[in-house]
Formats: sequence, C-alpha cells, structure tokens
Amino acid sequence: MKRIDPGKLPPWKRARPPGQPSRLTRCQIEAARERASAAGRRYPNLVDNMWAARNVPRGEGEAPQVGEVAAEDAD
Repeated sequence: MKRIDPGKLPPWKRARPPGQPSRLTRCQIEAARERASAAGRRYPNLVDNMWAARNVPRGEGEAPQVGEVAAEDAD
C-alpha cells in the first residue's frame, strides 16, 4: 500500500496544526467575506479564512481589497 504525503492532501483533510487556535479579527473576517462574495459564494469557506489569516494583518484597520496582498508579503 502506498503512503500518502500529508502535504498533498487538501486543507479540509489535513490534521489541525498543533497549538492553540487563534480567532480571526474583524478585519480578517470582513476580508474573507469580500473574497467569498467576489467568487460568488454567500459566505466564506475554509480556504477564504485561511487566506485571510495569512494575508490580512491582525490589526483592526481597514480590510484590503480581494486582489491586494498585505504589505508584509510584498517585501
């Protein structure tokens, strides 16, 4: 039987990362909602939330537009 590489599994089939989970901030939630809306979905899915957690700063400032990337990632 062939072993499966966990890195090749889709995110919804992977185990949760170790450690305490952190909640999305209001700014990140709004960015995930905008991204889902732009894609034609009524609410954000796991991939939208993962994108927001990685690309949107945790501050309570204004949410970036869907096509924009956080200033930290632009370096």
